[in-house]
Amino acid sequence: MSEQQPKKTDHRTRPTSEAFKSFIAGGWAPRPSELPARADVATYAAQRRAAVSQAFAGERVVVPAGGLKVRSNDTDYVFRPHSAFSYLTGLGADREPDSVLVLEPVEGGGHEAVLYFRPRAGRDTEEFYADARYGELWVGVRPSLEEIEAELAITARHLDELPEAVKKDLGLLTVRVVRDADPDVTATIDQAREQSQERDVEADRQLDDELGVFLSEMRLTKDEWEIEQMRLACAATADGFEAMVRSFPDAVAKGRGERWVEGQFGLVARHSGNGVGYDSIVAAGDHACTLHWIRNTGDVRDGDLLLIDAGVEVDSLYTADVTRTLPVNGRFSEVQRKVYEAVLEAQEAGIAAVKPGNKFKDVHEATIRVIAAKLVEWGLLPVDVEATLGDEGGHHRRWMVHGTSHHLGIDVHDCAQARREQYLEAELKPGMVLTVEPGLYFKADDELVPPELRGIGVRIEDDVLVTEDGCENLSSALPRTPDDVERWMAQLLP
Repeated sequence: MSEQQPKKTDHRTRPTSEAFKSFIAGGWAPRPSELPARADVATYAAQRRAAVSQAFAGERVVVPAGGLKVRSNDTDYVFRPHSAFSYLTGLGADREPDSVLVLEPVEGGGHEAVLYFRPRAGRDTEEFYADARYGELWVGVRPSLEEIEAELAITARHLDELPEAVKKDLGLLTVRVVRDADPDVTATIDQAREQSQERDVEADRQLDDELGVFLSEMRLTKDEWEIEQMRLACAATADGFEAMVRSFPDAVAKGRGERWVEGQFGLVARHSGNGVGYDSIVAAGDHACTLHWIRNTGDVRDGDLLLIDAGVEVDSLYTADVTRTLPVNGRFSEVQRKVYEAVLEAQEAGIAAVKPGNKFKDVHEATIRVIAAKLVEWGLLPVDVEATLGDEGGHHRRWMVHGTSHHLGIDVHDCAQARREQYLEAELKPGMVLTVEPGLYFKADDELVPPELRGIGVRIEDDVLVTEDGCENLSSALPRTPDDVERWMAQLLP
């Protein structure tokens, strides 16, 4: 027997009289009659859908946005549509939960793109005033079918029509769905498949997986619109880093300074775009040696290094991902500078490897060779550089266990379903955006390093666009050399 969920009591009071319903339905100004202008992204989204149409000719392709997710009891997280849905529609921050894009094959070839979504309800409906999840008085006005069609240049239909549309002719037609986007939509399609004697359910699920891979690999190379979004994200992120540096004195004085600094960035991110692209890492002292330190509960002290890994996600959902390691008082100590310069040299080698024709993995190999050489130079490795870089070595990875790069875009770790041969083993091409982020991390309790190195963690990360003849550092507005960092901070600190 399945476990029953406890019944929730609804404590909201709702007016129910006919007099109230009549009163609230009237007295409103007319809706604007002018339709919205076509969004700039609409042309690019149509081109992306055309590529999907060509790849899956004669098949129905279902790409849900996903639904609202409960944060606590009856409160939801801010909605973020599934990345594949956003990529193919152009809808970004907090846009249209429960929506589903369907590419419906048409006679003669190609597909009609149809967006099924929940348009705004009339003011004479109970939803208008009583539905805390979707009602206009609770969460704001949603667009009409006509407005979505004008904005996105796409056919729009009511969400209520979706179940029949995705199940239609299932015995004769192959249907693919992005399985992880919306469990309810996936369950509807799976149930219809199971009821159809003409379908091999397991084979169909394999086709779904192939769709996910294809949509992920599509995003490996960015179009012009995406690159501009990445530029905006990097520019906003630079503003956020400046705000954080200005807050360092308060962070030292107030205690729990990591949280204070994190808050300054979050304010800029929320004001400049949708918010942060991922949980910010603000790691003082030894906390910098915990790679994904997102608790941000520590104090910030004069003399510390502060490792900050943060990125603004703009309204289109494209995000930056930048790391700087900064001296809290604006000046590197001798040993801090030594580690920082080693990491910077590794990063420079990695950035130099970002060019068409090189492979993605070449970037890591370039950076890690510098890291290994520095560790040998400092007497920390029991073997030489070639031995540690060999298959039977790897000793250097004790102090840089992570990789150097990942693709970046609408997800901070973009294109995650791409096959290895299309990612790690693939050649770099113009339009790709990737991070270059080497580091060195000497934990406070590491007895294999000299005492003066213990508790120092340094990472430097930039967002790099592959160009026709090399690369462009999209996050270059933030200084990287130790001298430039000190000059920059001197202008920001009191």
